[in-house]
Amino acid sequence: MKRTKLLGPLLLATLSTAAFGRGVSPYLPLNLEPEMESQIERVLILGDQPVMTRPIAAARVIDALPKACKVDHALCQRVERYLKRFMHTEGITHASVEGAATTGKSGNTVDPNRYGMREDSHWDASAQVYAQLGAYVLVDAGAVAYQGRTDFTGSMVSLGFEYAQLDIGFRPHWFSPLTDSSMLMSTEAATMPSVTLSNYSPISPFGLHYEVFAARMSKSNDIVLGDTHISGDPRLTGFHFDAEPASGWSIGVNRLFQFGGGAAGNGSWRHGLTSLFVPNAGRQTADITQQVGNQEASFTSSLLFPGRVPFSVYFEYAGEDTSRGKPYLLGNSSLSAGIHFPHLWRRFDLTLEATEWQNAWYVHSVYLDGMTNYGRVVGNWFGDQRLFRDSVGGRSATVQLGYEPPFGGLFQLRYRMLQNEQYSNEHYQNFHDASLVYSRPFRGVVVGGELEGGRDVFGGSFSRIGGFIRYDEGGSLAGSIVDALSGDDQPLMQAGELFVDVGANNNRQNVDLTTAATRKNGPYAFGAHVALGARRFVSDHSDLGARIEVDDIQGRSLIGVRALDYRYRFNGPLALSVFIGAARYALATPAYGIYYGAGLQWRNLMRGWDLGFDYRYANSVARDHLLPGDPPDVGARTDSFYNISIFTLAISRHF
Repeated sequence: MKRTKLLGPLLLATLSTAAFGRGVSPYLPLNLEPEMESQIERVLILGDQPVMTRPIAAARVIDALPKACKVDHALCQRVERYLKRFMHTEGITHASVEGAATTGKSGNTVDPNRYGMREDSHWDASAQVYAQLGAYVLVDAGAVAYQGRTDFTGSMVSLGFEYAQLDIGFRPHWFSPLTDSSMLMSTEAATMPSVTLSNYSPISPFGLHYEVFAARMSKSNDIVLGDTHISGDPRLTGFHFDAEPASGWSIGVNRLFQFGGGAAGNGSWRHGLTSLFVPNAGRQTADITQQVGNQEASFTSSLLFPGRVPFSVYFEYAGEDTSRGKPYLLGNSSLSAGIHFPHLWRRFDLTLEATEWQNAWYVHSVYLDGMTNYGRVVGNWFGDQRLFRDSVGGRSATVQLGYEPPFGGLFQLRYRMLQNEQYSNEHYQNFHDASLVYSRPFRGVVVGGELEGGRDVFGGSFSRIGGFIRYDEGGSLAGSIVDALSGDDQPLMQAGELFVDVGANNNRQNVDLTTAATRKNGPYAFGAHVALGARRFVSDHSDLGARIEVDDIQGRSLIGVRALDYRYRFNGPLALSVFIGAARYALATPAYGIYYGAGLQWRNLMRGWDLGFDYRYANSVARDHLLPGDPPDVGARTDSFYNISIFTLAISRHF
């Protein structure tokens, strides 16, 4: 048995070298096979590999299998059988056809994350084939089609190797650890033709990953040039960069820059790439004929918590443009958070995600169509659930539950809701969307059915009943890798802890409503403090974690998210912590800013109980002037800023 277990990683490495040669790696379908994609995400979590971007390289999943197999043997068998289709010199990786009957009065409602498809589409189809021309050249041909549109998603030529893979063609991009919402890049719109350079194997002990792309967007007839509107094809550049300095924890940064397309300013690719990496270089100047650009950015993090009930917790703090002329301050912000339990009671997996955003997303004063491609936003699906070009904030939430019944197959239940703010001229209603999908293998294919229904933001209802057939190479793989790794399923080793904090704070605000001349300090006040978090031990003295904390600040709640929460444990009872993240302040409309601080902790004051003292600072928490009673705008400035200092004493229970 010991010899057999030792053969497992060797077989994996041999297959990886034979199929990919650590050269180029094929990508797994993105939002085209939900029943299989959910299994892939589970393997990566159980394999201790955070997902920061998508599509996912097949080589990454193979690398995650040995560790994941120790936790869920049956899951590994399914995923390994699926990956078999990528291990030939040519073949089919994906094929799917769906027919549906639709009803309702909401014909224009966009089905989230389905490449621009509307809810009333009666059919959709997608396929992808490939030919591997040696270890370092891969050719893919693919397409996504539905009623009214066909594009070539998945068609590309890939060149290079594991640290520098060049993809030329219709490669999708998803810049977020969230599975249902991505503020910058997602599959909400049709895929753009692009050139992308990235790596799928981490670089250096810090686990560095990068992705840089340049794409051409669809034609727009509403690009402002002085007092006129002109037509053109805007260009889009983007990059992602993340580091995984310790196993199971990643932090990343993302940026997009829209430019050119016949508009004023420099439309060269050189200008686009320069402005991508130098945020203020792309800002509009006083002379609109000189330089124009539309930019977005986000900071993301993901923590995988090992334990008997493992989970992934992740955050995204994003901004449309910068604030106060500082590249590290994000303007018109959004905050997203999610948690994914891949292994609940053996047969279930659960995902909870929520997003809140301010008003200026996917609209722009020069590119009047905003950050869109063929009429659909390139980012979060909420942007298509409102009047086109309406500048309005809001909030959304998603719940997804998977269940594997004893009789086989997979049930997937999903519920989405969205609420736009009411300060818009349009009186929006709450958006609701519920769906139930069942799928199972049958004679070399996967067959399934879907029930979906809901109500859009204009009060129109929609419903959809459909059935689908997908390609499945099928059958168990003889001499399975999983069999070589066989053994009793076992939980991950305990390598972290959960904790709850309760305490009190002393706080003070510095308020800047209109100009520096009106800036003033408020009085000190006391308030309550609670927090919930998780941390994993990464060395004999160091921990990395994440937490959400809530404070009473002058009678209003301040929610703080610690995306990077580092703690150093000294040999004695003392520990020192530093953190950075984002904060949400509950004013008349939500205000957002960056959030950082440090603290000291006396560990195990009593067994399982810690005592901590923290200093936290919410910097330039910004709120837009949107309501009738708000302060007046001064020049180009349309928001107020709050700087909040917080001293906290709290007792913590860890377990």
